[in-house]
Amino acid sequence: MPIAELLDERRHLLDVAYWMLGSGREAEGVVAETYRRWYELSDAVRARISVPRSWLAKVAGGICLDRLALPGRWEGDGRTGGQSVAGVVGPGGVLEGDTGAVWLEVLDSLSPAERAAFVLDDVFGMASGAVAGVVGQSEAEAAELAERARSSLRARRSLPAAQWRHDATVRAVQEACATQDAALLASLLAPDATAFFDGGGKVRALIRPVHGGEQVAHSLLTLLARHPRTTLHTHSVNGRTGLVVRYDGQVVAVISLDIAGHHAVQVWVTLNPDKLRPWNQPDPAAGR
Repeated sequence: MPIAELLDERRHLLDVAYWMLGSGREAEGVVAETYRRWYELSDAVRARISVPRSWLAKVAGGICLDRLALPGRWEGDGRTGGQSVAGVVGPGGVLEGDTGAVWLEVLDSLSPAERAAFVLDDVFGMASGAVAGVVGQSEAEAAELAERARSSLRARRSLPAAQWRHDATVRAVQEACATQDAALLASLLAPDATAFFDGGGKVRALIRPVHGGEQVAHSLLTLLARHPRTTLHTHSVNGRTGLVVRYDGQVVAVISLDIAGHHAVQVWVTLNPDKLRPWNQPDPAAGR
């Protein structure tokens, strides 16, 4: 393997472990153990693994989950070894500064299985079967764990806006996106807004969350500018008004927003074709 690919693979594993554990020192240990297990396999077994990067990420996730479940882990400041999150910078630069500290503290509120499901699904877009394998549950149960984690994070982040204000803010976001008005879009996002892009490893998508109102605005406008025949409409998403993106009539993204006051504080962009399949099913009523 070329050295550049090897370094990229190692950075990816460090990112996964850091998000899971919140400790750079522990992340390094997890990656070392992951590679030890890889090289313990025989050449024949390794040759049968079609996507080594996925195998390594799954093993690293499993090691992290085992460490999260260790008795006494959450004593003291909440981290093994007493390492404070405020002074930690992710090995791959995933989380930095105050924003990283806040997110790691919020993730600490989740159960180990919820944290694993959320990090592997929403942050790194791991395939649903692989996530289920790491947490030791069925795909449906793993999806439920990730959804519970999202709900918990939303509840801790802010109280939801009234329905009328939520709808008005989403419509304003739609207008800003449709007109490619970066300044207007940024003004509708909280300064510390975060966007998650779930490509499921099957479409090109940002694998790391985007932090900051201006940065989130730029990432959304870049996504919508990829295709000249893009349409963006409001639609009910998970019980609240969201946005549906279509290219040539095909749904390619579903966007849900968490609104607090007049601003979007979290943006969830689903790009995974498997999760979008129900959105592209023909309407049975259309043929009547």
